[in-house]
Parts: sequence; C-alpha cells; structure tokens
Amino acid sequence: MQIELKQITIREVFSQYENDEEDGVYGYSGKLNIRPKYQREFVYKDAQRNSVIETVRKGFPLNVMYWAKNSDDTFEVLDGQQRTISICSYVAGDFSVNGMAFHNLTNDQKEDFLDYPLMVYFCEGKDSEKLDWFQTINIAGAVLTDQELRNAIYTGAWLTDAKSKFSKRNCAAYNLANKYLEGDPIRQDYLETVLKWISKAKTKDDINDFMALSQNKPNADELWVYFQRVIAWVQINFPDWRKEMRGVEWGLLYNDYHTFNFNPTELKEKVSKYMKDEDVTKKSGIYPYLITGKEKYLSIRAFSDSQKRETFERQKGVCPHCKDTFKFEEMEGDHIKPWHEGGPTKTENCQMLCKDCNRTKSGK
Repeated sequence: MQIELKQITIREVFSQYENDEEDGVYGYSGKLNIRPKYQREFVYKDAQRNSVIETVRKGFPLNVMYWAKNSDDTFEVLDGQQRTISICSYVAGDFSVNGMAFHNLTNDQKEDFLDYPLMVYFCEGKDSEKLDWFQTINIAGAVLTDQELRNAIYTGAWLTDAKSKFSKRNCAAYNLANKYLEGDPIRQDYLETVLKWISKAKTKDDINDFMALSQNKPNADELWVYFQRVIAWVQINFPDWRKEMRGVEWGLLYNDYHTFNFNPTELKEKVSKYMKDEDVTKKSGIYPYLITGKEKYLSIRAFSDSQKRETFERQKGVCPHCKDTFKFEEMEGDHIKPWHEGGPTKTENCQMLCKDCNRTKSGK
C-alpha cells in the first residue's frame, strides 16, 4: 500500500469543476471524481458548509482528505467529499456566507482563497489493502457507513449501476419497496440490505466477497432482478401491508422459503390473530414466525416475577418434572400449555421448572 501526503490548492481542485445531479461531481482538471454517480448526495447542513468556508477564509487548517489513485491516473475522493463540494460550490457562486459570496471578495481575498492548500493523502494499492486502510482511518469518527467504505473500494460499472437503483432519493428500489425497507438510500442502507440478502445465498454471508466477484460485471441486473423477486414474493404472500413489515429481513426468508407453498388467505388470518395477541411483544416477528414456524421471532411475553413467585409458593419449590426441590432463583417460569397451542401467559398456565428440566422440555 502506497500512501503519499500532498498539498493541493483549491484552485487546482476547482479546475474544470462540474456538479451534475445525475452524472456526479468532478474537478482537478477533470481527473478527480468528487462524487461518483449516485454516490451519497450532499448532506451538509448550512452551518457545516459555512463553517468550512470560514475555516478556509481565515486560513485555519482543515482536516486531511483522502483520494484513491486509479490505474489510469485519475482519482476518487474517499474522504472529504462534503468539504470539497462546499468549497467548490462557494467558488462557483452557489451560496454566500454572512452575506459575502465569492464574487464579492476583493481580488486579494479571492487569490488567498484559491491558493489555500488542502492536505490530501493519495493512496494506491490492492482493493483489500485500501479497504483495510480506509476502515482503520475511519475508526475515530462516523465519517462513512460500512457500505460506503465498501463502495470506495469496489468501484466500476457494476457498482455504478447498483447505486443508480438503490442509492438515490426516489431510486427504483425506493419507488418499488420503500415501505418494506429501513434506512436511507443515500447512506447506502438499501444497497447494503439487498447485498446482505443476496450474499447470504451466493457467498455465505460475505458482502465483500460478493462485491469483489461482481465488481467487473457490466451491470447490476442480477442484483436488481433478485430484489424484485423478493418483493414480489412478499406481496404475493402478504398482500395487506402493515407498518410492522418494514425492516423484516425479507430476503433472508426468501432465500430459504421461496419454494414453499403458502396460503395468503390463511397467512392473513394468522397475522390478524397474532397482532391482537398481547403475549406477542414483537409484532414485526409475526412475519418470519409464520414463514419459518420459529417462535423465537415473536419474543413471547415472559411470566412476571410476581406470577413466578406465586407459582413457586404454590408448588412449594418442587419441580413437577423431576420432583426435586429447588430455590426460587434455581427455577424458571414455563407455559403448561405451550403458547403456540393457545396457552396464555397467565398465572394459571404457569409452572416453575428447574433450569435443567425447563431447557430440555419439549413442546416449548
């Protein structure tokens, strides 16, 4: 891994500066990709943006920035995108600070601003080296999300196409399925979610491996088709949307159960039933429970301490399974009639079992 610190003036960075919402942001005589197509959009608030300009105008130092050097001698901003766009937008006349736009500055103030030296680390190396190094330099602050870190490494036509579908406001994924997904597409949450899903099926749960294998593909059609199939499967089986459906790991369920035959009418009735069940404390877990049959998704309400104490006293500390006597803290509350058979979490359906018996008991 080669890392070199250089001073690059604002004048050099602003040379041939272009800022296009669709085509990205470029500068440094067209050689610097400041914001790749469909990368995270500008997120600074006015106060943050203005602070950058005031820092430069006063000649105070800005934090160091990081550029990745490509094999064709072009560069891509790894860290410093927001600061760079703030500076270039100010020079371009897009906004003013304290009533003073760039064109309002005196000639010497303009020259001083343009000659301000930005401290930039140029890094060049293998993808794995860049990822390891970039993860290290980001430990100190929440500069980028994990997916943004990956995006900085696995660049190419495939990633550009994937971002166009998953990483932009009102992108295709947002328009199709925003009510099923959590997070912000701009911060790469949608892209990371679908990559997590598909990588589980393709590369044993390793997003980096999947992105490395896909990096040189001409497009992300496989990823997009997979995502559409997942959402279609969800909509077929659960046509009535509820807010509890947002954030469910639908792709992971699809991977293992899309070949199973479910009855949407029966599923609808069960969803309604369990939504009303006060013992189900995690309503979003109803959906994976109905698909997998695994009760762990529901977080069934546990017996309260008072219910367990009342039952313990009634049993006089005797475990009804092994017939031995135990202290209260050596026992656990258990449903006599299992919850999935209709047994409620009420005192009359509670029994205190010793920990060994409770953890080996069938029908839980």
